[in-house]
Amino acid sequence: VQLQASGGGLVQAGGSLRLSCTGSERTFNSYDMGWFRQALGKEREFVAAIGLIGSSTSYADSVKGRFTVSRENAKGTMYLQMNNLKSEDTAVYYCATQSRTGLWNYWGQGTLVTVSS
Repeated sequence: VQLQASGGGLVQAGGSLRLSCTGSERTFNSYDMGWFRQALGKEREFVAAIGLIGSSTSYADSVKGRFTVSRENAKGTMYLQMNNLKSEDTAVYYCATQSRTGLWNYWGQGTLVTVSS
């Protein structure tokens, strides 16, 4: 399983970015998926998750109401729409697949989001 995260960059506080995570259609038809992030000097933290067919989502409290996760399995793509970005959102963002046992088992390489205040 290979995942590729993209879409990161430099944005001013209050701005928006959309991250993408791409992989094979087979992968996207097999797993729940999610986004995590890791800021410099901090542990990796959960951001958002989405069920296999996209009908269920969950978010960290810190991004609720600002971030939206979605997926298009036929395109092998998951998105993270990030609005009203804050400096504390600065991090490397990773996408991952979740096995049926709940283990986050496959990870993309990460994309850097920098929010300037």
